[in-house]
Amino acid sequence: MKETLDYIHENKQRFVDELFQLLKIASISADPAYKGEVLKCADEVAKYLKDGGADNVEVCETKGYPIVYGEKLLDPKLPTVLVYGHYDVQPPDPLELWTKPPFEPYIEKTEIHPEGAIFARGAADDKGQFFMHIKAFEAMMKTNTLPCNVKFILEGEEEVGSKSLEDFVKENTEKLSCDAILISDTHIYSNEQPTVTTGLRGLSYVEVEVEGPNRDLHSGLYGGAVPNPIHVLSRMIAGLIDENGHITIDGFYDNVETVADEERAEMNKLKDDPEHFKKSIGLNGVEGEQGYTTLERTSIRPTLDCNGIWGGYTGEGAKTVIPSKAFAKISMRLVPYQTPEEITDKFTKYFEKIAPTNVKVKVTPHHGGMPYVLPSDTKEFRAAKKAMETAFGKEVLPYRSGGSIPITAMFEEILGAKSVLMGFGLDSDAIHSPNEHYGLYNFYKGIESIPLFFANYASS
Repeated sequence: MKETLDYIHENKQRFVDELFQLLKIASISADPAYKGEVLKCADEVAKYLKDGGADNVEVCETKGYPIVYGEKLLDPKLPTVLVYGHYDVQPPDPLELWTKPPFEPYIEKTEIHPEGAIFARGAADDKGQFFMHIKAFEAMMKTNTLPCNVKFILEGEEEVGSKSLEDFVKENTEKLSCDAILISDTHIYSNEQPTVTTGLRGLSYVEVEVEGPNRDLHSGLYGGAVPNPIHVLSRMIAGLIDENGHITIDGFYDNVETVADEERAEMNKLKDDPEHFKKSIGLNGVEGEQGYTTLERTSIRPTLDCNGIWGGYTGEGAKTVIPSKAFAKISMRLVPYQTPEEITDKFTKYFEKIAPTNVKVKVTPHHGGMPYVLPSDTKEFRAAKKAMETAFGKEVLPYRSGGSIPITAMFEEILGAKSVLMGFGLDSDAIHSPNEHYGLYNFYKGIESIPLFFANYASS
């Protein structure tokens, strides 16, 4: 591995310079106005795959944005690793909260990243992380040290629910056949305590609407005599969680996994620091489901959050109306044995049940995803743990993340392969938020760890 690591060290600055070129492309999949930028980014990704040594590189059309595919098949007798990532990014709004424009990447030192961090939309989620794989692959190819077959599948719709991915996988099962799937779209616990993610929560996402009068009303002529949909919706949302942090939806906890005390003790070895947690997000206190630590609340327990609420007049100045309608978006993070279909159905029935009779309600389901667990006794986990321990020079612990990557369960169902969630970001990287960033230390450690994973997995 020395020659591979030497190559990585010699080309560190070029790797960052090339990543900057990707980060300058505003590949925002949620906004049709950026379609040209998304397509441009797909072409750039394909170029880097080809330059890195991949064969049969394609920009594959789908019903939505294209999927970039590439491969290097050395020998059918060797194991095959499928690398997944996504080149689309979240919208950068609100723009005024960015220190510099979100698609003009720059490096700045921070308290957490004294060696510097790359600031840009997509730096950590997921351009910086999937680009590690392309550069690690290039390093193995240039030094003739690639130990197994590798395939790449890089999509452009992850931030809008991977709308085209499942159909693509079903239509290309032979092309995508593999023994393991390697994903870097998660984070480690800290640079001092690296981790391999062994679990992800699932997701049920809905939009709700409360309708009152048949039009917006003058608040002077009608105020005090009619239901205000914003008031009604606010009360309904507030009632979805009780004073103990318990979700009140009928049957919500029926199928929730009971995590053994031994596993809870193991995960709490990560030394939850409440003061650091509060300081990192500017809070004086935390809250949540009673009987669980912050680590447990954000990983092994299901949650419900209102992600946005609106209605009535929100423009400049004043307009004294009682709105006809009010809306909200609500997400529920799920744990093993819960399904998005089950929870969406229970939410809908409960929301309709608690609505006052003088308003109408509507629940519109959006995308969802299944929870996922990678057991820590698998060869895939062991290969990742050993690789990162070599690269970081520290013990690596298993870690359940609170986020969701719905495609992991889909991959396992269709391709029959486990996903290794070997991410290198930090939860403080502000993904989906202004001033998103990714530490140079983490970027380089990822590139160093990936060839080690390939070597460990091939030898297992």
